[in-house]
Amino acid sequence: MKKISVIATSFFLSLLFSQVCFSQSQSRIRTIIVDAGHGGNDQGAKGTYSTEAELTLKFAIKVGELLQQELPDTKIIQTRTSDITQSVREKAAFANENKGDLFVCIHVNAAPPIRHSKVTGYQNRVYYTGKGANRKKHTKKQPVYKRWTTPNPRYGTGTYVWAADRDVHKADAVSERFESEGELTDVPDPSTPEGAIASRLWVQKYFKNSVRLASMIESEFEKDGRKSDGVLQRNEKGIWVLQATNMPAVLIETGFITNKEEEDYLNSEKGQSEVSRAIVRAVVNFKNLLDSQRNGGIETSNAGVAPTNQANAANTPVSANE
Repeated sequence: MKKISVIATSFFLSLLFSQVCFSQSQSRIRTIIVDAGHGGNDQGAKGTYSTEAELTLKFAIKVGELLQQELPDTKIIQTRTSDITQSVREKAAFANENKGDLFVCIHVNAAPPIRHSKVTGYQNRVYYTGKGANRKKHTKKQPVYKRWTTPNPRYGTGTYVWAADRDVHKADAVSERFESEGELTDVPDPSTPEGAIASRLWVQKYFKNSVRLASMIESEFEKDGRKSDGVLQRNEKGIWVLQATNMPAVLIETGFITNKEEEDYLNSEKGQSEVSRAIVRAVVNFKNLLDSQRNGGIETSNAGVAPTNQANAANTPVSANE
């Protein structure tokens, strides 16, 4: 009887140990959503010969394929794999419905052309003052302008996270996730005051991780010699796909399509490879960092790609129509 008790105890301890190990080794990021910005009726920014929707699709497909190679146990889901129309609300809903743990949105930036003017001469302008018998004719010289535009020379990368004033939207999205996963024991009930507070705390955690990933992405771009505008926010309007997804989320501006040199780079095999691999290196290192912290250690991966030289970064807000 004592022997049976010892065997049962050993079996129970073995089972408990295996469950603990499984819990510790389970990754925080099991599903990654890769979003190609724009598409279909919305082609986004335009260059001299290509569009934002075309480029983002190429990048997203490459990033998805590389991520699947580097993270075979992680589910990689694309919001689109062809030139279809998707609203930003559809993209956010798709990511939430597929229970993503990370949202990586890829875009191409644009800058308005620079306006110029030059006085080329003068012409007479006739005008009148007074009424009736007091009405008088006047002549005034006014300048004649030649006006033209030149392409904006802006270039470089930047990665957006949602703005702080959009935390309420993010908390709503997180609460919806809590409601759909209510069977999990560690998920708070958003209908209670405690649950609402917990949602805000999760938002802060997601924000911290989003900034961390955005910083890692920009760092990888810099290692490839790209100019970086750093981690950015857009407070006046917000970015729906970042604030309405119930997971850490970033929007990557891979370069300025309105700069001919950058448009050529983004369309080149070299550019598409470097940009995609930089994003993948950052995502893989970010995932490994979270998992190692969960398991009590810190490890990083080069995602199979060696970085090159490093450039300077500048925090200059740019425009993104999302």
